[in-house]
Amino acid sequence: MSGFSRRDLLHAAVGVAAGPLMSDAATAKDGYPSRPIHLIVGFTPGSAADLTARAFSNGAEGVLGQKIVVEDKPGAGSSVAAQYVAHASADGYTLFLATLSNVTDQVMRRNPTFNLVSDFAPISLLAGGAVVLVVSPQSNLHSVAELIALAKSKPNEVLCATAGIGSVVDLVAVLFAQRAGIELVRVPYPGSPQAVSDLMAGRVTMFFSPASTVIGQIAAGKLIALATAATKHASVLPDVPSMAEAGMPDFDASLWLGLMAPAGTPQTAIEKVAKAADAAMHAPQAVATLKRLGFDPIGEGPDRFGPYLRSEIARWSDVARRARVKP
Repeated sequence: MSGFSRRDLLHAAVGVAAGPLMSDAATAKDGYPSRPIHLIVGFTPGSAADLTARAFSNGAEGVLGQKIVVEDKPGAGSSVAAQYVAHASADGYTLFLATLSNVTDQVMRRNPTFNLVSDFAPISLLAGGAVVLVVSPQSNLHSVAELIALAKSKPNEVLCATAGIGSVVDLVAVLFAQRAGIELVRVPYPGSPQAVSDLMAGRVTMFFSPASTVIGQIAAGKLIALATAATKHASVLPDVPSMAEAGMPDFDASLWLGLMAPAGTPQTAIEKVAKAADAAMHAPQAVATLKRLGFDPIGEGPDRFGPYLRSEIARWSDVARRARVKP
């Protein structure tokens, strides 16, 4: 990150005007945390993001010695929460639970109200989750190779459900089509439940879904899982091949949840929270919660989360550009 944003300059001016008063940054550096921390989540209570945030807070409170208050601010695919945190004080007391949805939202907006790189400081990549390619039993498809062969024999006839054009799972489908050299007819739905319902009824052929959404239907034989959209097996679906094993190497479209703070947050605060996150996400109770959600703990700090975030933005920007998916 280089240069200073307008907000940084304003903060500096306020600090000069305050004179002898100790700044929030100085407080964070000397005794952070000295009061409760607020963790902002852009999804509704009970969502995977919300439950992950609470698993983190439950474990990290004991490490940091302060209460972590989880606040849900849903709206616009988590953009409302992102914008709120982007303009919050950079003192370490307002954090944000970022997801892959924030990346795709930034990529798809003509004029995004925040920038995940310049407006935020990465803290920890908390957890990763599987996206699984599922088809209806009526399709008589049992492998990725069979699906690709069908799409090539019937161009623009294979119906692929998505949770809205430009959504995470929509761009995963676009990436799959690009890599496989096929044309799919993407059918947008208001959300995953409606897409799954039509898939089970045989109205569409395929769907890239968060694993947690379709685990029950796969177990009951109502859906067939062809592969996880990743380079390795998903722990929640150990018998389902990875996309690499299905013949598409280096295909990785995993979901993730990461912890961030406003840009300019003191490094001492970031390091303390990152260490607390690593311990919290690997605690038995947190691991159990993540498994139920189809996620695995990661707990990597800012040195790895930062480059990973930038690579995700570049990758999905390229996918959208090459497919001419418009904001």
